[in-house]
Amino acid sequence: MKWQHALKDYQLYLKIERGLSKNSIDNYTLDVEKLIRFLEDKNINDSPITITTETIQHFIYETAKTVKTRSQSRLISGLRSFFNYLVFEDYIKINPLELIESPKIGRKLPDTLSEDEIDRIINAIDLSTPEGERNRAMLETLYGCGLRVSELTNLKISDLFFDEGFIKVTGKGDKQRFVPIVNVTQKYITIYRTEIRNHMSVKPGFEDTLFLNRRGKQLTRAMVFTIIKQLAEKIGLKKSISPHTFRHSFATHLLQNNADLRSIQLMLGHESITTTEIYVHLDKSHLTKVVEKYHPRK
Repeated sequence: MKWQHALKDYQLYLKIERGLSKNSIDNYTLDVEKLIRFLEDKNINDSPITITTETIQHFIYETAKTVKTRSQSRLISGLRSFFNYLVFEDYIKINPLELIESPKIGRKLPDTLSEDEIDRIINAIDLSTPEGERNRAMLETLYGCGLRVSELTNLKISDLFFDEGFIKVTGKGDKQRFVPIVNVTQKYITIYRTEIRNHMSVKPGFEDTLFLNRRGKQLTRAMVFTIIKQLAEKIGLKKSISPHTFRHSFATHLLQNNADLRSIQLMLGHESITTTEIYVHLDKSHLTKVVEKYHPRK
């Protein structure tokens, strides 16, 4: 496989599957083109399939001499996305950037949605279509349970324990956790299952997968992203949001309503409480309430 052929296929993937803007696609393309120019300058004949981690490390080391840390991190992220695409398409087995860490650039606070914005997005769903009922159930689950998009698309019918009020979630590293699921989320999942999914032609191997596409197969992460982006555009929302925004909003709204960090950590499946602590910074009023309630000099 030649670099330009792989790059052209990758651009189509970014446009069609991920629904990215021309500007975003240009930025991802530029990351790969920088690597291609480096290989040409060094007379290295590696293809996208044969290139090694060592060669990419050499490229990143050379680039680090002339760019800032944030730009270096962005470059690594862009290349990782390109090679993830090649893995996804079965051109390669392992991403050569898998063991390459991005430099520390400080923690960026995640974007969140207000409760009103979430209501507006969900209310914008066209429920006259089968996909509409599915999309409502999906977004209610994303927000109601704080799931990662991969956890949502991998959710099984056998993971639903509605009588006990929980769902079983398989997170990073195949680690499982039980997350509470409120009645309203259960209701929309049940409507989708009984009125839509039960009447679909399910492809072999996906009988236990909860959320399916029109062809009876598991939804892709990119499709969930596209659904959310289109709904945001439909209501004129100016924020740049993704499936992860619903997860951030889940945690932030729990904190605003005085949930403790340890409980939020367990529900999100964070290894460390430090990761969960980022949500404290989103709502400074929470800190003020804690001091006013518990400090002896209040």
